[in-house]
Amino acid sequence: MTGEPARVRQMWHLLEPLHAVLYYAPEAFEEAAALGYDTTERWASYFAWRAAPLGAADAREVVRTFHSFAPAMVGAYVPDGWATAAPDVVLAARLRAVDRAYRALFGDRVEGAEFAEAAELARRAAEAVAPGAHGGLAAAKAPVAPGSLGAAKAPVAPRGLGAANSALPWPDAPHLALWHAATVLREHRGDGHIAALAEAGLDPVEALVSFAAVGAAAPEVFASRGWSAAEWGAARQRLRERGLLAADGTATDAGRELRAKVELRTDEEAAAPWRALGEPGRERLAQLLGEPWLEVIGSGLLPSENTLGIGKV
Repeated sequence: MTGEPARVRQMWHLLEPLHAVLYYAPEAFEEAAALGYDTTERWASYFAWRAAPLGAADAREVVRTFHSFAPAMVGAYVPDGWATAAPDVVLAARLRAVDRAYRALFGDRVEGAEFAEAAELARRAAEAVAPGAHGGLAAAKAPVAPGSLGAAKAPVAPRGLGAANSALPWPDAPHLALWHAATVLREHRGDGHIAALAEAGLDPVEALVSFAAVGAAAPEVFASRGWSAAEWGAARQRLRERGLLAADGTATDAGRELRAKVELRTDEEAAAPWRALGEPGRERLAQLLGEPWLEVIGSGLLPSENTLGIGKV
């Protein structure tokens, strides 16, 4: 892959680990525990941290905007999690968590000129995310897995996670502004990915099955999304009937072609902020992010194999 899509995907690969420390750093689990969340496993805090920009969202809205999680899994944490801590309290705590995690990872450099420059460039890109980007398209066209909460008729939330995060106030500290920009940009990309999956006619569980089939990650990795063996098997059967999956669970040529189109469409949907920043700004930001990226990857905080397929797609 060359040209603009490759550059857009490169920026996602660089920014995603800087965002994802929130879900794995010990400092984040400490902040979540202080709010009252069960931290013996990571999902209670994950759903709180990630959904808080939506406000006190119900399970249906989180199913829609997160997309890949089984409704039953979402329902185990949402909306009960808001009784533990209100969204505004969670939002304040997640910035404290990122502040502590970044200081643990990067030390005094968070106060330095390179972090400030990276934050300024990333913010310029993130501010190009439109307030209503993708929310309507993804909500209107996305197929719904059989029996999901989204199958019920209900008002559709007008925003995706990119727009919801972009509506939040910008933190003053440069390292927190960098994290916030990374979050806006990755969630904006995710909203576009949902739209691309909808255009491809892939419901949430089919999206995961087809992604595993092209080698993005082992099927066992996707078990973290909560789909049952029966739901996974039924999705496999539907994809086989469409000629997208072979009998052994690997993608056919048609399946690989469809997933390549989904990823290309996702890159196209994510390109506008980088066009707004301009190529010199994008290149400088990529240069500035290189060392922090290496440090996050080398920290061992993040799983070596992930459901996003980073490093494989």
